[in-house]
Amino acid sequence: MKIGFSTLALFMGSFDQFLEIASKDGFQLIEILCEGPYWPRNVLMVNTIDFEIFDSYDIDIFLHSPTIDLNPASLNPGIRQETLLQLKETIDLAAKIESSIVTTHPGMIHRLEERVRNLGMHYSIETLKEVNEYSEEVGINFSVENMPNRYAYFCNSSAEHQLFVDRCGCYATVDLGHANTTANPASFFNINNILYYHVSDNNGKKDQHLTLGEGSLDLEILSGIDKVVIELNDYENVLKSRDLIISFQ
Repeated sequence: MKIGFSTLALFMGSFDQFLEIASKDGFQLIEILCEGPYWPRNVLMVNTIDFEIFDSYDIDIFLHSPTIDLNPASLNPGIRQETLLQLKETIDLAAKIESSIVTTHPGMIHRLEERVRNLGMHYSIETLKEVNEYSEEVGINFSVENMPNRYAYFCNSSAEHQLFVDRCGCYATVDLGHANTTANPASFFNINNILYYHVSDNNGKKDQHLTLGEGSLDLEILSGIDKVVIELNDYENVLKSRDLIISFQ
């Protein structure tokens, strides 16, 4: 199993720090959260970043696209277009640093009506399908993540996650913390084209991003996973979760 962590845990650090810490602590991969100072448009336009730093470490690099204030399912066409643009910019950044994977969210609705949800799903699939086509041209694997069990979110069940993967032609990133808020977390392992997994713990009802072992996630389901990204806010808790994962191998 390759174990990595999301840079959410070291959010205000630098690319150099991410890679050095990951290497020192024996991680095989990291997922860079493309928000704030790591927003793709900023990174691609700033000439002071040494992209060769990524060649200096034997660590797989994945990217998580910006999602704050963006929404591929928005009923507002301007928001959808900006989301599309920033997803393509994330693909471009992945190509620049030779990252192999970009993960994104499928979006959500802000009015809880079936007709609104149906239209939002149509827009989300339309947007993400176009991004996937662009990613295939560039040579990057584009992946959509499942979300917690709330009506407002898309991919809030394994069946809907599979539907998005099939219709967008993309890959799947399975978030086991999100899956744990559903009635059948194990069903997400049956999704086709899974690239890797996010892990965090919770009480089975709410997405809390707890350290593994502090919630109700059945840690036995981690056995047999080949790539996992620990997604927590605190790096010390990342290390605790890593050690727990290793103990279950």
